[in-house]
Amino acid sequence: MGGVLSALTVDELRGRRSTKWRHFGPDVLPLWVAEMDVPLAEPIAAALREAVDAGDTGYPELDDYAATMAAFAKRRWGWSADPAAMAPVADVMRGIVEVLGLITSPGDRVVVNSPVYFPFYAFIAHSGRRVVEAPLSAEHRIDPATLEAALAEATAGGARAALLMCSPHNPTGTVHTREELETAGSLAAAHGVRVLVDEIHAPLVYEGHIHVPFLSLPVGADAFALLSASKGWNLAGIKAALAAAGPQAAAEIATIPDAVRHGASHFGVISHVAALEHGEPWLDAVLPELDANRRLLGELLAEHLPEARYEAPQGTYLAWIDCRALGLGDDPAAVFLERARVALSSGPTFGSGGAGHARLNLATSPQIIAEAVRRMAAAV
Repeated sequence: MGGVLSALTVDELRGRRSTKWRHFGPDVLPLWVAEMDVPLAEPIAAALREAVDAGDTGYPELDDYAATMAAFAKRRWGWSADPAAMAPVADVMRGIVEVLGLITSPGDRVVVNSPVYFPFYAFIAHSGRRVVEAPLSAEHRIDPATLEAALAEATAGGARAALLMCSPHNPTGTVHTREELETAGSLAAAHGVRVLVDEIHAPLVYEGHIHVPFLSLPVGADAFALLSASKGWNLAGIKAALAAAGPQAAAEIATIPDAVRHGASHFGVISHVAALEHGEPWLDAVLPELDANRRLLGELLAEHLPEARYEAPQGTYLAWIDCRALGLGDDPAAVFLERARVALSSGPTFGSGGAGHARLNLATSPQIIAEAVRRMAAAV
């Protein structure tokens, strides 16, 4: 009777060779890295099988990817994106680095809304830039005053800077509203700061909330966004993404070199095109199951770990759990791994606001979530 998220047994999942199920020992329930415990959507599997059967394993033809993403964006979000203002890149984080290279220089600052996807910190540092945090409010919303102060700090002395946003937000699951995005864009413009938005989780938004593409807004005219089918259809291991530009930034995106554009794999382009063109029924079947899981987690925590604070995410399949009242220290994920053999993502790695928190991946079966919470409660 289960759906897509219950289609695979634990034994079948442990047979996978991806990092989620192989990084820890066989006694650990892995609810950490952002992979989904699902079979591959059939349209994607069929496209890959056809390519393998034909020996079609060469270099990618990239034009179809941008056109297919634009068509999906129009259907899904009402955004008339321009395929000519998109450049294929290997994945979202590599695309972020490439765009930062267009709009900033080594030593410049990049503003982020912490707690935020932890690779932001590592990739920004590796590219020679420096992070300035603009922490979210206690309700996990963008705070205009805090953001303005961070933008002023980042541009002190006339320095160039960028604002790197995550929309929907990882790890909190916040879906930024149109007003919030417009406010952030206006503040950035007032400080001469260019905006770059990671929208990898955009297909994963729950009923009652709406993803607003930043580039669809007037404040996005000179901004950039990174798009991918990776999270919506569990394609992290088949890499492909798109760097998209607003109309005033299209000339800049065109300068991304061919060597970067061919970082996306042939199978990545094939699978992402299949997902965007034929995978919406699969996505629409998974979303209600994820919705049920985010509600189930709230019920389980209320019953077994009532001191843990949790607000169901508005988007993504990631749950941000405030464990500070449990007395487990700054890194409760480490405690749950040791005592409960449940792997969660470490809160402090997400920057300011992460201490005492842990991130849990909801994209698994209800049975696994229930067992994980049972173990966590017993450990506490």
